[in-house]
Order: sequence, then structure tokens, then C-alpha cells
Amino acid sequence: MLEKYNLKLNDTLLVDAEKEPERMEIFEDLIQNRNAKLIPGGAAQNTARGAQYMLPADSVWYIGSVGADQYADQLRAKCAEQGLHVEYHVDPTEPTGKCGVVITDHHRTMLTHLAAANNYKLEHLQQPRIWGLVEATAAFYVGGYHLTVCPPAALALAKHAAAANKPFLLSLSAGFIPQFFKDPLAELLPYCDYVFGNENEVATWATTAGYESGKSLAEYTKLLAEVPEKVNKARPRIAICTQGTDPTIVAIAKPGAPTEVKEYPVLAIEPSKIIDTNGAGDAFAGGVAAGVVEGNTLEESIKKGQWLARLGLQELGPS
Repeated sequence: MLEKYNLKLNDTLLVDAEKEPERMEIFEDLIQNRNAKLIPGGAAQNTARGAQYMLPADSVWYIGSVGADQYADQLRAKCAEQGLHVEYHVDPTEPTGKCGVVITDHHRTMLTHLAAANNYKLEHLQQPRIWGLVEATAAFYVGGYHLTVCPPAALALAKHAAAANKPFLLSLSAGFIPQFFKDPLAELLPYCDYVFGNENEVATWATTAGYESGKSLAEYTKLLAEVPEKVNKARPRIAICTQGTDPTIVAIAKPGAPTEVKEYPVLAIEPSKIIDTNGAGDAFAGGVAAGVVEGNTLEESIKKGQWLARLGLQELGPS
């Protein structure tokens, strides 16, 4: 299949429907001929589903952008099965975004068509009914990918969270976010109470933010926690750096106090039990978010995240 669509093992590519129509066929090919498993995806939506898995029924809702098509209907149905409430912006001009994943042993090759996912609008968030849900919400999580789509929507949520003293959580999502979307990220970070990133994302943020290269991940995580000027001083900023099977690094920056840096060993897993690493970081964030919402200690929240990530590694996709 990789040869058929001119893909290399472990590729992670965006497909352009106009320039690469032959590659667009992979999605129907997977569904019709490869018995593909349909899983609601999208990084922040994975995290929302993970948090809902850990929380009581009807605890989590998600907003994003879809097309007016069968894939959007399938997304709604799958999310409803899992107890996740969705409020999608519907773009009639583009199809729902899709990601085709080809698993070869422990390797994953991904081809993504963003389409409608790229077209979320602030106006959707500002509708009275949707904003009413925002005002009734206790905590917020935004994926860094959204900074490529509609930064004003993320900022509107962040400002509301700070004003109402609600936790605001952000994932860096990918190394290219701090690298190429530095300005919207810098505008959002002062509002963030929790920031998630893996070792590559945190190191990329540090170097693009002007810090010298060659420092330890613990130092970079500490610097991320200390980003000035935090808007909601009633909450510390907690930066969390995951490193695969290496310990999770956590930095806690409280106003007027030295920044604490801690490490939490991850839960061991036998390599033979790993089916798919796709969405493990999203699952980790979902577990942590669930702990935050339930008022758990930081250590308890981290452990919940690690437990959910470990569970996700043993499933096909972020399921």
C-alpha cells in the first residue's frame, strides 16, 4: 500500500486534493478494501475523548470544524457512543478532514487531508448558545494545531478562563507550532496554566524563543513554566514535558516562589504489548485534564495521564 501511494515508512504528510488527486484515493481504499477501523481523531478531540473516558458521563464537550458529509455524521455518531458532546462548525465548502494511517509492525505512516478542519471561525464560538456552554465549562484544553487555524478563538477561551479563574491547558502539539507559529503561541502562553509538550516540542520552543541550545530538558521545561507575564496569578503555570519511556518532567512556577522541577517515572510496558503509538500524547493530556477537573493533586493527575497513555499504546489508534 505504501508503494501504491508513493509513501515511505513513517511518513507524516499533508495531501493536497487538487495537486494530488491520486493520493486522495487512499481514504476510500482503506475503508472499502482494507477493513480500516474508523476512529474519531484530531489531536484535541483525542484528548477530549480521553478525558471523557476518565470522567463521569456528559463531562466533556468539543468544538472543531467539519464538512457537511458522511464523515462528519460518522464523527458525531462515534463521539456520541463514547459520551463526548460535540458542537461542530460546519463548513459547506470543504469535506471533513481525514487522516489515513497505515500500520506496519510498530510503524505508522500517516496521510492527512485537513480540509474543513482548517476553517474554524471565531463567529461559531461567539454564538450565544456556544458561548453559554463556554461560560458553564470548568476548564479548557486547546491543541497547538489550532494556532494554525483560528488563534482568536483560542485567545477568546484563554481570556475567559483567566478572568473566571478556570484552568486553561495548552498542548504544543508539534515542533512546527513553536517554530512557525511563534507569535500566536507567545500571545497565548501568558494565559496558560498547563502547557504540554514532548521532548522535541519543548526543545524547539526554547530555541525559537531565543534561549541557548544545549541546555537540559529540565531547564527548558522550567523556562516554559516561567514565561512572563502570567495573567491569572491565582494559579501557577505547570509545564509538562513527556519523553516516551523516560520520566515525565514537570516544572511548577508559582508567583514569588522558586520554580520546582520534578520527574515522574512512566509506567513500564512490554514492547510486545505496544500496538500503536498514535495518540499516546493526546491520551496523556486527557488523563491529566481529567485529574485537573476532578481536583486531584498534580502527582495524581500525572499518574492518570501516564495510565491512560499506557492503555492507549495497547489499542489501535487513539481508541
